[in-house]
Amino acid sequence: MKLLKEKVINEGIVLSDQVLKVDSFLNHQMDPILMKEVGREFVRRFEGEDINRVLTIESSGIAPGIMTALELEAPLIFARKQKSLTLRDDIFVEKVYSFTKQESNEITVAKKFMKPGDRVLIIDDFLANGEAAFGLARIVEQAGAEVVGIGIVIEKAFQPGGRLLQEKGYRVESLVRIASLENGQVTFADEEDGI
Repeated sequence: MKLLKEKVINEGIVLSDQVLKVDSFLNHQMDPILMKEVGREFVRRFEGEDINRVLTIESSGIAPGIMTALELEAPLIFARKQKSLTLRDDIFVEKVYSFTKQESNEITVAKKFMKPGDRVLIIDDFLANGEAAFGLARIVEQAGAEVVGIGIVIEKAFQPGGRLLQEKGYRVESLVRIASLENGQVTFADEEDGI
């Protein structure tokens, strides 16, 4: 996705060989025009899949998730990282480890929002080791619903998440795949856009 690659090149900050900071357009300040295009692209990639729910994790997945849900005219559900006083008993719970924050969180989704037979598209901002995506997929499966696919805005292809998800049979569509962040430079895994 050319627009997203341009944002990564022009506004992304390589903090280390493992960490890319994209807080100016994706996970602190958000570019609504970019998010609209991200939503359209996910819908294009998963066309014909009869999706009736979009699932993400708070908070960075909400913007691409809501724009995808808007294009699909389907509800967005976001898994909460902190337990809410209003979410007590009827919840799905999974533990996920955040590579970026170096901490584990229990994520929760209210059971009333996901039912057997639902066809769910998982959306997230980053894919590194796949922990968040696997946790979200386990919640979908607890509900007796089906994971139609997993849409990722930026995949760090040099980490194992994408491969591990695909080995488990999940369809993964990443809008941008990064091969390396070495020497402070972003190298994309596929250069089909000519950038």
